[in-house]
Amino acid sequence: MEKENIRFYILMRVKLGFNATSIHADFTTVLGDEAPSFPTVARWVARFKAGREDLEDDERVGRPITATTEANIELVRVVIKEIPFSIYDDIKAETSLSHFTINHIIHDCLKMRKITSRWVPHFLNAENRAKRVRVCHEWLDKIKNGSWRLSDIVTGDESSFYWLQIGHKQTNSSWVGEGESPRTVVRRDRYEPKTMVSIIFRRSGIDQITYWDKGDTVTSESYIKDCLKPLVRTLGEQRSKSGCHGLKFHQDNAIPHVASTVITFLKDHEFIIMDHPPYSPDLAPSDFWLFDYIKTRLSDHTSEKSLISEITKICNAIPKKELETTYDKWVERMELCIKFKGDYFEHNLK
Repeated sequence: MEKENIRFYILMRVKLGFNATSIHADFTTVLGDEAPSFPTVARWVARFKAGREDLEDDERVGRPITATTEANIELVRVVIKEIPFSIYDDIKAETSLSHFTINHIIHDCLKMRKITSRWVPHFLNAENRAKRVRVCHEWLDKIKNGSWRLSDIVTGDESSFYWLQIGHKQTNSSWVGEGESPRTVVRRDRYEPKTMVSIIFRRSGIDQITYWDKGDTVTSESYIKDCLKPLVRTLGEQRSKSGCHGLKFHQDNAIPHVASTVITFLKDHEFIIMDHPPYSPDLAPSDFWLFDYIKTRLSDHTSEKSLISEITKICNAIPKKELETTYDKWVERMELCIKFKGDYFEHNLK
C-alpha cells in the first residue's frame, strides 16, 4: 500500500475519533507484516490531531520534497526526457518521489501518457514518397478498371523465424505529451538461432514454402531453383490450361528478386511483374500481415525441425477468409499511401 494511502486512512480514522492503538491494529489485521510500525502510526496520529492535513513527508536535507511542486514537476520532466522508455521504478530511483506523486505529475501536470513507439523501416525522401504514390496509383487503376484481379496476384518474400519468440512491442512504450506522436525506434539485430523461410502465396492460399539450411544465402540462382521453379510446377498443376499465364508477380526489391536472371525467368513463364516502391514493407502483404501472423502463433523451439513443422502447420491452417481480407486491406493501404502523399501511414490505421 502506498504511503499516501496509509496516511489518508490514518487521517480519516483520527477524524472519527480513533486512537493510534486501534488504527495500528486495523493495519495489522489487513496488511500483516506489510503494516506500518506503531511508532509511524502514532507519529502521524499526533500530527493530524494537531491539525495537519498534508499527507506528504516533511522536507529533509539532501532529499527531494515528495510533493507536487514546480521543482519536482520539472525534475520528472527532465528524467522522462533523458529516459523516454522509463518505468515508474526508474523515475522513482532518479527522483526519490513516491509512486503517487509521480503518477500525479505525469498524468495531471505534464499531461503525458505512455504508448508504443512507432517503428519505421526507412526515413523516406521526396523521391521515395513520390514513387510510392506513383506505384499505388498504377496498382489501383488496374485493379479498379478490371484489368487486374486480386485473385491473380502472386506475392511472397523471405523472413527469419527465431527459435525463441522474443521482442514485444510493449517493451518499447515511451512517455509522450498530449497531442504528440509516438517515438520512432530502429530495430536492432538479434543474434539468436533462427531459420530463413521463403513463402509465396495468393488470395486463395499458400503456394510455396522454402526452408533454407543454416548458413545458406538466398541468391538469384537459389531463388530460382528452390522457390520459383517449385512455384511454377505447383501453379501448373493447379492451372493446367493456363499455367502462370496472366498471373501478376509481386515481390520487393531485394537483390535476388530483381536480378536479370530472375526477371527473365518470370517473363519466360508469362508472369506480369509488378513494380514495387523501395522501402515499402507496409505495401507488401508478407510484411504487413503474413510474417506477423505466423510469428505471433509460434511457440518456443529447441530445434530447426520442430520450428519448420510448426510453421508449415500454421500456413496450412490459414483460413481462406483471412487471405481474402488481407488482399482487401492491401487495396486500402494503396489508397492510404496516396492519401498521406507517400509517407508511412500505419500509425493512422484503426
